[in-house]
Amino acid sequence: MVRPPVTTAVPRVAASIGALGVVFGDIGTSPLYAFAPAFTQVADVPPSAENVFGVLSIIFWTLGLLISVKYVGIVLRSDNRGEGGVLALTLLVLAEAPRRYPKLLAGLGLMGCALFYGDGALTPALSVLSAVEGIKVVLPSFEPLVVPMAALILIALFALQRRGTPVIGRLFGPVMLAWFAVLAVLGVRTIAVHPDVLAAVNPLYAARFIVAHHVALLAILGAVFLAVTGGEALYADLGHFGRLPISRAWYCIVWPSLLLNYFGQGALLLSDPQAVANPFYLLAPGWAQVPLIILAMAATVIASQGVISGVFSVTEQCQRLGCLPRLEVLHSSSDSIGQVYVPAINRLLCVTTLALVFAFGSSAALGNAYGIAVASTMLIVSVLELVLMHGRKTRTSRLQFIALVGLCTVDSIFWVGNSSKIAQGGWFPFIFGLVIFFLMQTWYSGRSAVSKAAASTEEDLETFLKRVRSNEIVRVPGTAIFMSGNISGVPRSLVLSVKYNRVLHANTILATVVTAQIPRVFDSTRVTVKALAPGLVRLIIRIGFMEGLDMPRMLAEARRCGIEYDPASAIYVMSRDDLAVSPRLKGMAVWRRWVFILMTKVSTPARAEFDIPPDRLIEIGTNLQI
Repeated sequence: MVRPPVTTAVPRVAASIGALGVVFGDIGTSPLYAFAPAFTQVADVPPSAENVFGVLSIIFWTLGLLISVKYVGIVLRSDNRGEGGVLALTLLVLAEAPRRYPKLLAGLGLMGCALFYGDGALTPALSVLSAVEGIKVVLPSFEPLVVPMAALILIALFALQRRGTPVIGRLFGPVMLAWFAVLAVLGVRTIAVHPDVLAAVNPLYAARFIVAHHVALLAILGAVFLAVTGGEALYADLGHFGRLPISRAWYCIVWPSLLLNYFGQGALLLSDPQAVANPFYLLAPGWAQVPLIILAMAATVIASQGVISGVFSVTEQCQRLGCLPRLEVLHSSSDSIGQVYVPAINRLLCVTTLALVFAFGSSAALGNAYGIAVASTMLIVSVLELVLMHGRKTRTSRLQFIALVGLCTVDSIFWVGNSSKIAQGGWFPFIFGLVIFFLMQTWYSGRSAVSKAAASTEEDLETFLKRVRSNEIVRVPGTAIFMSGNISGVPRSLVLSVKYNRVLHANTILATVVTAQIPRVFDSTRVTVKALAPGLVRLIIRIGFMEGLDMPRMLAEARRCGIEYDPASAIYVMSRDDLAVSPRLKGMAVWRRWVFILMTKVSTPARAEFDIPPDRLIEIGTNLQI
């Protein structure tokens, strides 16, 4: 859905400030943990002047190429009707680009979504822990309390998810604006002492550093990559704010503030190499360190909230597209950051995040686990963008394709660099993502097997209509709505109801909800009504993969399209499948079918999704073998 143009300066400014909290929270807190690891976690790279200049040069050009050029300059323009993210991009590629490898492209998109779940657990753990570690700078004796304090903050954060963030969300932008201002001020005061550090913008320093440390280059790149983690959120949150507010916020506030702070940390190391223990907090004078710790905690909570909310949204989208089981989804607000809450995912993220905090114990150790998931996601986005640009023939698209080839090479180098940290903790997001990806594929394949098995129990529409016209079936007063996933045949619930009861309601509606592969469906094309026979109509409701299902509103809209029924007295009929594994059937491996059946046990019943009153719901059970 294309957003209307902004016509005044105030909405533009408000949107850009709002983007600071939602879009840039993750990358905005990276100065807490992204600079020092290049010296502390890589052998033979002391914080000498040559090495400081080299690392700063790499950070400068990495932010410029991967974020400013790739994401802001190219990727943000590839919106799917105003929406962004790996899933939206995948569906856009499948719709526009030549379909030579649709399964491979769809698999890449699902893998990108799966890796985001690992990011959703790692970001809160790393961000909050790195903020709380500032206590060690002020009060070294409090070091044993760092992990318990971080755990308490995280528990409170996940406990508040049920309430959403309609009120607190309004503070995200102003708080992050203050955060970026502080980043810039801290950097400027130290750069003023060593202004020569600004010479690191010269790429020759990066080249010399790479040549001098080519043996440990992969480990160094894996550490430096932490500076761009969170950059993928620029595209994922495109639909919330639009391209221009995000671009303005990046170029005018975020990018300059980050660079000033990183160069300030580098200038600090030129004066005091021992400050490498925690260069971020040591940038501040002693009297400002405690307020800085408090502000950092607030900023990291905001960064964590943005990622958690993103995981909830991705979960709902994957459910709509049939890639995940139905889970309880609560909508706390129609226009706030925390509008979607998924209790089961919240519990999973909470347990996983706490386990990471206690298992790794420090932000330095967690940093090893963080980069591989983001690097993989960025590489997937680059590949999908290359396929999309290759399918377009404009001159601009061709130039973007050429630029993306080079940027994809950079992404690949960073991916290899982060893969070197798999043994030090990078295995977690990779394995976590593979498990989620496996479950997604199993659920999708299992649903296909169920649909195939169910098709054998459905009756052909023409045959059923002949029975209706022959007066073989008795018509009784009232309205019955038969929910079905089939838009062409006769629902099994209706076939079995007629078979055993020999009656058909005077008003019978065959209702099907179809998820379109676009973010949102306009009202004019949302509801389709087709008369099949007197008193028998088919109702097709189309929703986008980023929309919630409001069944009462959909049915009210159907009434305006000519369907006559009393919603207060109508009954709803659905089928309930009892599944069993048949070793004789081909397709999925038998053990994967058992996994699918286990997944159906935790899936929320379809009746909950439609919010049907229990006293007006009839379920007809069927036995299916898959």
